[in-house]
Amino acid sequence: MKFPPNRFPPSKPVLVIRTGHAPKPIRARHGDFAHWFCLAARLPSSQVRVIDVTAGERLPAPNEVAGALITGSAAMVTERAAWSELTAGWIRNAMDAELPMFGICFGHQLMAHALGGRVDYLPGGREIGTLPIDFLADAPLDALTEGMPTSFRAHTTHEQSVVEIPLEATVLARSERDPNHLVRYGKQAYSAQFHPEFNAEVMRAYIRRKHADMQREGSDPRQIFREVAATPVARGLFRRFVHLHMGQKAAPSPTDSIAQAARHGIA
Repeated sequence: MKFPPNRFPPSKPVLVIRTGHAPKPIRARHGDFAHWFCLAARLPSSQVRVIDVTAGERLPAPNEVAGALITGSAAMVTERAAWSELTAGWIRNAMDAELPMFGICFGHQLMAHALGGRVDYLPGGREIGTLPIDFLADAPLDALTEGMPTSFRAHTTHEQSVVEIPLEATVLARSERDPNHLVRYGKQAYSAQFHPEFNAEVMRAYIRRKHADMQREGSDPRQIFREVAATPVARGLFRRFVHLHMGQKAAPSPTDSIAQAARHGIA
């Protein structure tokens, strides 16, 4: 996968908007959302600024950062928590400034909500596991998704979803049950319901954690666990976004550890 030349503004960090944390047992073994973002996008932790909006930390002005990546959360957009609604307002301002943004899971839903879409529970219940995602007709025309295969596999775990996209947004990919898995807003803002930042071990850890819930809901957690696999296209898409819309100053070592991330407050 080819990327454009380095365009990263060295004086501006990439903002990671932390809207929650991974469950404590998963966090202890695998690190937290911001660490996974850095690994997936090959961003050095020193190049990232993490703001925890759930703790009341203040978001910088959009012109102070190179772009924003918005994490997942155990919270629900429909709860309309004060921190969530404040972040939605910031997203609207960032869109006006044409700031590059990429939201994942809760971040995906929050972006859609902020820009006029509607979020609710996914009909039919939870979607979890490594699932096939299909690109739609507009995908080959978009710089982020051009040249990619017509379908790919991605890690998912969510109960709520974007059930109505904002006006003028474009859907680029869907799953069998969720028609709005990848959405573009404006020139350089995107969101994904799937998790490009997960690796296979993280996906398996979530399935183990949700095993009882999945059984109660009538799904087969053992089969879903067996079907977990690597998701290079999903991960590559996230990495391409960072390169294409934010540039890249440097690539971290593949062995960038949780301890290294912790030194920068993102583990």
